[in-house]
Amino acid sequence: MITSPYDKYRQSSVQTSTPAQLVIMLYDGAIRFVKTGMEGLEQKDIEKVNLNLGKAQTIVSELMSTLDHSYDISKNLYFLYEYTNHLLVEANIRKDLTKAEEALGYLIDLRETWLQASKIAVGQGASPVSSESAHG
Repeated sequence: MITSPYDKYRQSSVQTSTPAQLVIMLYDGAIRFVKTGMEGLEQKDIEKVNLNLGKAQTIVSELMSTLDHSYDISKNLYFLYEYTNHLLVEANIRKDLTKAEEALGYLIDLRETWLQASKIAVGQGASPVSSESAHG
């Protein structure tokens, strides 16, 4: 049962978001978790690293599983997600800040691309997901 006003707001924002906005929200979460995992690496807090990089991996896996393969770009996105996930696993196992930073860079770039694409689609009067979206 949702009791806090913040949780109610979050649930409402997810339920009323477009598919493109939901993808951007997933990127936001993954980026936040990678950054927190990187803080854990710097603080030598292994539990913080494992928890947050694991959450980022879960989000990247979700992004991979929701790709709409009817778009040509989906194959390339899948490989990029797969590589990003690999970097997160390696960063977590080896406690390697460089690999986490590389994964973070890809996630930030992908988020920005989705944000721009959704603005273009809305500006053209299209559904924010129909013309260039690979996520269904």
